[in-house]
Amino acid sequence: MPIFSFPNSWIIETRNTGYATGMNAMGLLTHRYWGVRLPRPTDYPPPIAMPGWASFNGPGQVVPEEYPACGGLKYIDPCLKLTFSDGTRDTVLLFEEASTQGEELILHLHDALYPLRVNLHYRAHVAEDLIERWVTVENLGSQPVTLERIFSAQWHLPRFGQYRLTHLSGKWLDENHLQREFLKPGLKVLESRRITTSHHASPWFAIDRGTADEDQGEVWFGALAWSGNWKITAEVTDFDSTRINIGLNDWDFAWCLQPGEVFTTPSAFAGYTKGGFGAASRLLHDFIRHSILPHGPITHKVLYNSWEATTFDVDVQSQTRLAELAADMGIELFVVDDGWFQGRHSDNAGLGDWWPDPAKFPDGLQPLIRKVNDLGMDFGLWIEPEMVNPDSHLYRAHPDWVIHFPSRPRTEARNQLILNLARPDVQEYLIETLDRLLRENNIAFIKWDMNRNVSEPGWPDAPGDPRELWVRYVQGVYRVWGELRRRHPNVIWQSCSGGGGRADLGILHLADQVWVSDNTEATARLNIQEGFSCIFPASVMEAWVTDAASERIPLDFRFHVAMCGALGVGGNLLHWSEEERQQAAHWIALYKEIRPIVQLGDQFRLLSPQQSPFSAVQYMSKDRSEGVLFVFRTHIPEPVMLPPVRLRGLDENALYEIEGESEPRSGLAWMEQGVPVMLSDFSSTVLRIRRVS
Repeated sequence: MPIFSFPNSWIIETRNTGYATGMNAMGLLTHRYWGVRLPRPTDYPPPIAMPGWASFNGPGQVVPEEYPACGGLKYIDPCLKLTFSDGTRDTVLLFEEASTQGEELILHLHDALYPLRVNLHYRAHVAEDLIERWVTVENLGSQPVTLERIFSAQWHLPRFGQYRLTHLSGKWLDENHLQREFLKPGLKVLESRRITTSHHASPWFAIDRGTADEDQGEVWFGALAWSGNWKITAEVTDFDSTRINIGLNDWDFAWCLQPGEVFTTPSAFAGYTKGGFGAASRLLHDFIRHSILPHGPITHKVLYNSWEATTFDVDVQSQTRLAELAADMGIELFVVDDGWFQGRHSDNAGLGDWWPDPAKFPDGLQPLIRKVNDLGMDFGLWIEPEMVNPDSHLYRAHPDWVIHFPSRPRTEARNQLILNLARPDVQEYLIETLDRLLRENNIAFIKWDMNRNVSEPGWPDAPGDPRELWVRYVQGVYRVWGELRRRHPNVIWQSCSGGGGRADLGILHLADQVWVSDNTEATARLNIQEGFSCIFPASVMEAWVTDAASERIPLDFRFHVAMCGALGVGGNLLHWSEEERQQAAHWIALYKEIRPIVQLGDQFRLLSPQQSPFSAVQYMSKDRSEGVLFVFRTHIPEPVMLPPVRLRGLDENALYEIEGESEPRSGLAWMEQGVPVMLSDFSSTVLRIRRVS
């Protein structure tokens, strides 16, 4: 059993990790331990009990409470803050009882005076070495309670340590930069206030003692399954305590919890490993593939997207010609991007009117879809359901459906406004409109885009506090997307938000893939893809070969970069020579051979492109029988001596042959001595790895 219950103490164990909490002598629910699984339950330390620090700090300030609420003589960053109907603005949580259901533990707390219950939920994902946490709050009284902050979890690190935080930063076209910084006394805040996950940061963290690398060292890591405003705070107290809060962003947030209602936070997932940052990523990869993605651990087809070739000038003739060229190259999925729907001739009109433009498709989409299917490919389509252009039938009929303040001008971005998906009528419109589109057409793939962030976050006729918008909007997105998934379970969905603006474990309950960045320049993508891989497996990472920087970056290099994820092509095939299309067909054929290894295998980041112009990444099958090595060189001034590339993930005692090497060697030899790889500027190579008997 992964959960051990004792009087006033509890232990959660996964394959390699132990987590313990319990009541201390002062009646506080206290964190006890998070780290490597210990041999016996009695090995875990007892709860800490300290009386406080003089008259300035109560016990709650010096004791690592499991889920601290705002109140009393404590001034740490709390998990919970609320206001009762009489104006009382603190919460005193007392332990009530514990319950277990299989691999789930629930610790029930209640306020000392008011009829409010707070339930801390824990679920052990034993095989994946992860612990899931979330919180439910129940209003058991007759008056409303206003929630002002409610995090999903607080994760405590072992006391008396100095810790380093790893996180991601970026912006549009420049996502997923790895940042590492030592935590100092005080509060470090990472967040999104944009109503979506954002390009600028990710709801993910990794903590080490400053000595971990890709292959070794203790790493504590976690991520939030939420696609809206989120917040992570890393706090180092003056009492040698380091803790991570993660959950909904409390900025401009309020939720009126009516009598009898229950509020549920999104789930936070966290894990521990002694295997460094690489092992932490592989644990997340396996968990996402097997426990999060709608279709589980499947491989994805090689797609072609016609956006760069035709932009808004979409019609049957132009798409048919591109589809013929794509099919000849071995493409398996043909996707029509923006420009296919009513009134869409540029980005200033049409959003919201999700039916084929009669001038471009006088007979609807079916003739084009049949042609694509006859060529042996599936058909996919781009949509942007959350958006509306003022120049659209939908907006003219329902100008009140957008997020806005009545007294303020409505700020347009990319000539569009955001529909208020917190509204049930907006949800119903999108469900029925998009359901009709999917019912009437043989569509196998949908790219769901979102090309702006929020402004004027008003909801004039909100049934409750208008600040509930931040949560109810995301719940509305989940409802629309989830209902469409239920009605069309075989469709593969991709999450896009101007690239990587909505990549998180929440959206991956609905989408099998993420469009990582609108930046498709191959050398930039090396950096973007490395950061993305810290959280997400290659099967989730849609990566295209395009014409970006084609004058200086060879087609082989561009293909090799995109082959590190779910391969796609987005260049203008009408401008590619016959030789280039044949070259593309060669790489597509090779990718189909190695696709199960790349998308479903273990990934090893060998040499970082964010740290060096000479980089390498390796993928190995789960049984370690075969793998593939990608090596890249951007610009390094001559003369230079390139280091051998030391492999990872091999069976030390087995023999392996490496493509291009004359003799097989043991796995240990390849991992210790490496593979010599000679490359010139802006060149790359792909090497197969095979175990031999």
